[in-house]
Amino acid sequence: MSVPDTAPAIDVEGLTKRFGAKVAVDRFAMRVPRGRIYGFLGPNGSGKTTTIRMLCGLLTPDEGRGTCLGYDIRRESALIKREVGYMTQRFSLYEDLSIAENLDFIARVYGVDGRKARVEGALERLGLVQRRDQLAGTLSGGWKQRLALAACLLHEPKLLLLDEPTAGVDPGARREFWEHLHELAHGGMTVLVSTHYMDEAERCHALAYIAEGRLLAHGTAQEVVAGAGLSTWTLEGERVAAAAADLKGAPGADMVVPFGAALHASGTDADALAASVRRVAQAHGLKAEAIEPGLEDVFIHLMRRAPGAARPEA
Repeated sequence: MSVPDTAPAIDVEGLTKRFGAKVAVDRFAMRVPRGRIYGFLGPNGSGKTTTIRMLCGLLTPDEGRGTCLGYDIRRESALIKREVGYMTQRFSLYEDLSIAENLDFIARVYGVDGRKARVEGALERLGLVQRRDQLAGTLSGGWKQRLALAACLLHEPKLLLLDEPTAGVDPGARREFWEHLHELAHGGMTVLVSTHYMDEAERCHALAYIAEGRLLAHGTAQEVVAGAGLSTWTLEGERVAAAAADLKGAPGADMVVPFGAALHASGTDADALAASVRRVAQAHGLKAEAIEPGLEDVFIHLMRRAPGAARPEA
C-alpha cells in the first residue's frame, strides 16, 4: 500500500493501555506533522514509553485508533516497524562487538541493500570512523549514544522514536546529538523524543506533556507556557532562604523554587501572588520582579497538578 508523504507522521486518538488494574495510557491523542521534532515530556511513570511502544507497533492499544506514517497502528504494525527507528532508554547493542560489527549486524537484521556501503555511511555521518574497531562496551555514554543513533538510521527510517536518548550524557555530547537531530529533521525525517531536560524541550518544534497517562498540554514551547496561565516572580537578596519559608503556603504562591541565588515564586492567581511576593520581599529586604514564566516553571506546575501527583511513586 502506498502512503502519501502529506499524511501526518503520527495521528492517534483515544489510545488506552492497561496493565491489570493500572491504566498506563488514558485516551491519549497526538498529531505530529512530518519533518518536525516533537518533544514528549512527563515525570517518570507517566506513560511515555508505553505510548512510544504503541506507536511503533511493539504494543497493541486496548482502545483507540490511529496511524503512524500512514499505517494503521493495529493492523499494519509490521509495516510501521520497517520504517521506524527506535532508540531505547538503555543501550541495547552488543557490548562485546565493535562499533562496525554492531552496525553490520543491525544492517543484516533489516536486510538493507548495499550493506557495507550503508555501514560505512553511518560511520562517516556520526563521526565513528576512527573508532570503528573499538568494542561498544568500552565506549563512554556519549559515544554509545552516537552508535545507537547510527544503528537507528541504517535502514533509512522516516520516523525516529527516541526514549530519553541523552540521559546520563554530558552537555557537549547532548548538544552535538541535537545538532544531528535538527539536520535529520531538515532533511524531512520526523522525530519524537522524550526528555526531562528543559533546554532540549525548547529545541523541539512542538511539545506534548503527559502525566498519569493523560495528555495535559501540547503545542509550541511558547504556547505551552502561555496556556499554563502562570505568573512568576523572582526574588533576589541575602535572605532568600528565609523568604522561601514565608512564601510557601502564602496566598497565590503555588510554587516556590530556588533558582541559584534567586527564588522563583509562581501561581495562577496573579494578584494574590503579587501581593504575597511584595509583602515577603519588603519584610526581608529583597528585590522582587515579575518575569515571564519559563518552561521549567510550567513543567513543575503541570507535574504538581497532575492526577495522583501527591502520591509517592511506587
